[in-house]
Amino acid sequence: MTYAPLKPVSDAFVQRKRLIFVRVAAVFAVLLLFFAKPALSEGSSGHETLEQLGLSLVLVCIVGRLWSILYVGGKKNQELVSTGPFSMTQNPLYFFSTVGAVGIGLIYGSLMAALLLGAASFFIFRVTARKEAGFLLGKFGPAYVAYIEATPRFWPNPLLYRDHDELQFSTRALKRTFLDGLYFLAIFPAIELIEYFRETGLLFPAFVTLY
Repeated sequence: MTYAPLKPVSDAFVQRKRLIFVRVAAVFAVLLLFFAKPALSEGSSGHETLEQLGLSLVLVCIVGRLWSILYVGGKKNQELVSTGPFSMTQNPLYFFSTVGAVGIGLIYGSLMAALLLGAASFFIFRVTARKEAGFLLGKFGPAYVAYIEATPRFWPNPLLYRDHDELQFSTRALKRTFLDGLYFLAIFPAIELIEYFRETGLLFPAFVTLY
């Protein structure tokens, strides 16, 4: 079986697409507050529970992305990484980003918003992952085939975890990923501020209620 070389996938380009999606998700979540409100009122036990759960998922997203970039930063698409988080799933960065998108919806206080953001994230990253897989297949051939046959595409399997003794990482990639993660975290104070403005009457009433 032969593997035709494909066009290289620019790591900077892929990173830029991830960042664009994070920013669009953040803007969407904030704009949503101007036109809609969660069914659970601010301060209620249900709203606070969803909010804390959402914040926890956003923190998981940030830590998970930083953990993943320790293994792949600076060498993505240059060598086949199959240890650490990449031993449990082929796309840990996309998985943790989707977790963060769900967290944003929960911080807003809406299960529907969490579902919509999570589904949008899943399908967008799925398309990107397929394009990357085509490039990696052409570059690494049988080694990549063996990897994808043994490793889930998206949902991690902790039982498959394996690691190595030495780890070299890119501080530049780590810094970039940390800054990307701040977009997720910045949603929390933005949502709290807009909810405060609405409660004090500084904003017009919401048109839609999301459950």
